[in-house]
Amino acid sequence: MNDRAIKIFLTLFILLSSAAWIYNYACTSILVTKGASKNGATIISYSCDGEFHPILEMLPAADHKPGEMFQLESWSGRKLLIPQVAHTYKVVGLMNEYQLAIGETTFDGRLNLVNSEGYFDYYPLMRIALQRAKTAREAIKVMTSLVEEYGYCSTGESFSIADKEEAWIMEMIGMGPGNKGAVWVAVKVPDGYVSVHANMSRIHEFPLNDPENCIYSKNVISFSEKMGYYDSKRGKPFSFSDAYNPATEEQVRYSLRRVWSVLRRIAPSQNFSPDYSSFVKGATPYPLFVKPDSKLDVQDVIALHRDHYEGTEFDMTKNLSSGPFGAPDRWRPIKWDVDGKKYAWERPIATQQSAFVFVSESRADVPDEIGGVYWYGLDNPYTSVFVPLYTSITELPKSYTVGTLRKYSRDSAWWVFNFVANYANLRWSYMIKDIQKVQKEIESAEFGRQKYLEETVMKMAKDNKGMVSPYLTKYCVDNAEGTVQKWRDLGDFLITRYNDGYIQDEKGNPHEIGYPVPWLKKELKESGDRFKLGQERNGNGEL
Repeated sequence: MNDRAIKIFLTLFILLSSAAWIYNYACTSILVTKGASKNGATIISYSCDGEFHPILEMLPAADHKPGEMFQLESWSGRKLLIPQVAHTYKVVGLMNEYQLAIGETTFDGRLNLVNSEGYFDYYPLMRIALQRAKTAREAIKVMTSLVEEYGYCSTGESFSIADKEEAWIMEMIGMGPGNKGAVWVAVKVPDGYVSVHANMSRIHEFPLNDPENCIYSKNVISFSEKMGYYDSKRGKPFSFSDAYNPATEEQVRYSLRRVWSVLRRIAPSQNFSPDYSSFVKGATPYPLFVKPDSKLDVQDVIALHRDHYEGTEFDMTKNLSSGPFGAPDRWRPIKWDVDGKKYAWERPIATQQSAFVFVSESRADVPDEIGGVYWYGLDNPYTSVFVPLYTSITELPKSYTVGTLRKYSRDSAWWVFNFVANYANLRWSYMIKDIQKVQKEIESAEFGRQKYLEETVMKMAKDNKGMVSPYLTKYCVDNAEGTVQKWRDLGDFLITRYNDGYIQDEKGNPHEIGYPVPWLKKELKESGDRFKLGQERNGNGEL
């Protein structure tokens, strides 16, 4: 890695790390195995949620000389030179040229196990694993070896790791000040199944003698006994989650509500109850793996990320806090007090705090240059568009690589999507229909073109393999920039149509739409007859 690449890497690392540490982080990740997907692809997703402006990055493949080093900087500012490997692989976002992809969600866990003296937090672990590993198993080895040698400084973390054949969940947490390594367990998702995690440890019991499907640190149980988190003498099986991330009502409602919502949608026949996600005593925990009623594809996974619990008792478009036009966003803080009592808003899968979301598609039956697709969306997935980025491309769409949270810019794709998402809150029930119309047009065209595009590229690869990368690069860049321009146009359209409380028709004539009757009834219940006409009032204006 040259000096410029090191600076880019560190800048992005510090940006994302500080954002996750300072702001109200919250992420959601879904894992779909080959046998559970429609086209035999392994699919994982990662909603990276936090109040920061993401910068999409590509790290080129590179050869390195013996003794070459690169610099790592921890959250606390500690710097370390680490030996470079002989060759590092190309990475686009969080997916590499061999179709390996990694996502995560943070579960905190026992905060006394944070080791500020460690050098590695979750983000550089992911990126370096992508540069050094071709498979999920190799990535697990890279990540665990690095924290063993240099120390781990994050709180608890759940990782989604997928290659062309397998999908794994790995959960990791530090060992506290003075203890350099980490405790961890990695479990393979059985083929034909789907899993999901969302800011709470999901691995409870796990097989101790099945290295083909489960691997773990040698101290994962003994350390918990040493710390008093688990007592083997009681005869209960060891649970990683119970030991290192004991459940609280606040965390269960915040995290497992999202898990429940994914499971209820992919396997409605199993009638998963929301009780466990409501912290109801005696409720049945959700399984780590679920066989879906129907196989899923990338579009299905994207749809799962567009969820506010619509149609359930937790529907965020239906209560008073959604305003007159059913807006699902809830302004932070998510926890709040009234008259000394504590409350918390629901935390949906789709949120205005999303910085970016990816859905990776890894396919064993397609050459790596074509098989790995990184579907990438910026800001709130409910009001944005996912664009395909093949891992063989050599250039990124510029609008996805520029911008800052400190200054609005129409040159930044994130700001373009963010503007539309925010403006929609003014009259959500109306504007979301306009947004979804354009969203559907763009994504339907992208997925509709994919088969033809790849057939063309496959033929091209037989005659002139060197043309594949330039062809896909041009397609991905042109498509992404064209999408951003359409979203700029959509934003301009929304400002024009929804202006000063009026709604313009196709001829530009403004119409007074007013408020929905159910909302007006709520207002009248609160205000009584204050707005009623035709009543006599005294000299003081009283009825």
